[in-house]
Amino acid sequence: MATWFSHPFNRTDPARRRTGTAVLVGIIGGFFSAIVKFGWEVPFPPRTPERNATNPPQTMLEHWFGMSSAQSHTTVSFNLNDTLPIYSFIVHFAFAIVLAIFYCVMAEYLPRIKLWQGAAFGLLVWIGAHLVLMPLTGIVPSPFPWVDGGQTWSEHFSEALGHVVWMWSIEIVRRDLRNRITHEPDAEVPLAGATR
Repeated sequence: MATWFSHPFNRTDPARRRTGTAVLVGIIGGFFSAIVKFGWEVPFPPRTPERNATNPPQTMLEHWFGMSSAQSHTTVSFNLNDTLPIYSFIVHFAFAIVLAIFYCVMAEYLPRIKLWQGAAFGLLVWIGAHLVLMPLTGIVPSPFPWVDGGQTWSEHFSEALGHVVWMWSIEIVRRDLRNRITHEPDAEVPLAGATR
């Protein structure tokens, strides 16, 4: 009997792939998931107020793209309420949409990317972005809580589970919209006797 571990890179039948639909669904799922991640961060803020004074998207814009601090901290308001960091929002939504498109397209080719309804991929993104890439490039501090000024256990909790919820929301949107648009189950599911 084949297991996930013996065939982790099984590919789907090319005739069953719907790449164009996957891109469209990825855009929608990415937009939706960015809002979900914002919602997650209300009860579980990922950073202390001091560290959030210049958040990772703002730091990235300043370090990688040479944007001034005044520019990266540009705000807008909605309904005469709190000021909102517009460039942070743009980076947040762009990140979510790009990764959602990648995930949705890859799901058409390699169904194993959907392990745990996308949660495993979400954890990999968290590890790659928050524990490896961003610390190495100076966007966030060391991932080790015991290092002075390092990321805290609270930050790891918020970001790790936030990425799971974020990717799960993409998978929910991906599967529902893909199946509704194509009137077919996912590419790896046999068509004979399939139910939506």
